[in-house]
Amino acid sequence: MLWREAEEFIRKHRHEEPGLGSPGGRLRAVRKEIRDTGTYRHTSAELTFGARLAWRNSNRCIGRLYWRTLRVRDLRHLTDAEPIAEACADHLRTATNGGRIRPLISVFAPDTAQRPGPRLWNEQLIRYAGYRTADGGTLGDPRNAGITELALRLGWPGGPHTAFDLLPLIVEGVDDKPRAFELPPDAVLEVPVDHPDHADGSDDSWNARWGLRWHAVPAISNMCLEIGGICYPAAPFNGWYMGTEIGARNLADTDRYDLLPRIAEDLGLDTSTDRSLWKDRALVELNRAVLHSFDRAGVTMADHHAESRHFVRHMESEARKGREVHADWAWIVPPMSGATTPVFHRTYDATERSPRFVHHPEALERAHGVPAGAAPADGPARRDRAPGCPGAAGPA
Repeated sequence: MLWREAEEFIRKHRHEEPGLGSPGGRLRAVRKEIRDTGTYRHTSAELTFGARLAWRNSNRCIGRLYWRTLRVRDLRHLTDAEPIAEACADHLRTATNGGRIRPLISVFAPDTAQRPGPRLWNEQLIRYAGYRTADGGTLGDPRNAGITELALRLGWPGGPHTAFDLLPLIVEGVDDKPRAFELPPDAVLEVPVDHPDHADGSDDSWNARWGLRWHAVPAISNMCLEIGGICYPAAPFNGWYMGTEIGARNLADTDRYDLLPRIAEDLGLDTSTDRSLWKDRALVELNRAVLHSFDRAGVTMADHHAESRHFVRHMESEARKGREVHADWAWIVPPMSGATTPVFHRTYDATERSPRFVHHPEALERAHGVPAGAAPADGPARRDRAPGCPGAAGPA
């Protein structure tokens, strides 16, 4: 099985980059390596091509027009928790780039037949804590309540108990137990969220009253990068946000920050009946605020109209090269005003292809603070809008 997947990948690599020459010699070397060791090691060029191709193959990503721009950090020599945590902080600094977000992936040691590779338990390198309260509610992000409890058990002292406390990284090195590492302040850029119709810095602003903000870099950290039969379980990757990921999901979903009722009240909307469309109006204003705030801060962010047009351009570009773009309609169509975008009025083949980013069930369990094989206490994990998307419209 490994040989078949390796052969398919290497032939594809040489086909798309013919300047590398015939695949014959490389195939013979890989087959011998697999026969002698049970695995094989990708060259740096193969790793870069495979990571970019995994992005191009991401059925749930609307931002694939930019797949060739993904920068690849080859960190396969790192296996221990502390240097991996330090490398993740460096990843965030490089990706943030002063607000001009760079698509970036950091690839750590792979799984082998002899031992598993390292793991990052967090869904994303940057997540906000969710503290369960005595009344059954949550202060912060309810999605992260389980991993927040795990971080506290591992010795994290907790943050100042706001709705936006940064979680530490939970890193499991090779032959090690999971450990918690706080992110250095200079590794995380956050954007205060205010409505454009409020005076900047006023006491009446959303940020002043509610502490409303979000982080600049969406870096997925618990998906496996699969290339030619090799699994890289720790390979955090990022692009930039699409506004609706924050404004229509993270801050609006009823099982996340659930801000629509508060915003509707703030705007004086009639919430006594859904027929007043108060949810729709509040949702638009929240998304206006997110776009306005990121623009004001000089941080890269896409909007769902532009990114939908870019996805159609990507499909047209791939068609000219004789390649079909596969996609999952339910994940490509934005979670707001879908019918106003060109991606809505189409059908797609959702067949998955390799190389790819994969959400393994045990990784989803770990992201909820649950040891692999045990069921999360609050039910199965709900997937973000677009996992596996290093570009615009990235993970929620």
